[in-house]
Amino acid sequence: MKMIYAIVHDEDSEMVIEELNKEHFSVTKISTTGGFLRKGSTTLMIGTEDDKVKSAIDIIKKECSTRKRVIVNTPYIGNGLSTSYVGVPVNVEVGGATIFVMDVEEFYKI
Repeated sequence: MKMIYAIVHDEDSEMVIEELNKEHFSVTKISTTGGFLRKGSTTLMIGTEDDKVKSAIDIIKKECSTRKRVIVNTPYIGNGLSTSYVGVPVNVEVGGATIFVMDVEEFYKI
């Protein structure tokens, strides 16, 4: 048995879950926040048999395409100090997924 952790963009999460459920994968959704852009992301936990891992990853790949976005780089404000400069628009790539596949030694459904 394997545990798949897939960290996906919030915008992609509902479609990924829907498509995984259509193929009878059980999914647990955890709301998380990414570090680089400080934007919302979703971590999906998917427990599955070894022979179904590729199928789950294929669904995630299909639903989590990368795309370009223009964001305004906002200043980090710490210690109650404010800064006053205009953010610069930056092209960044969003979407995609980060996937971890781990062995599960024991599994209980109670």
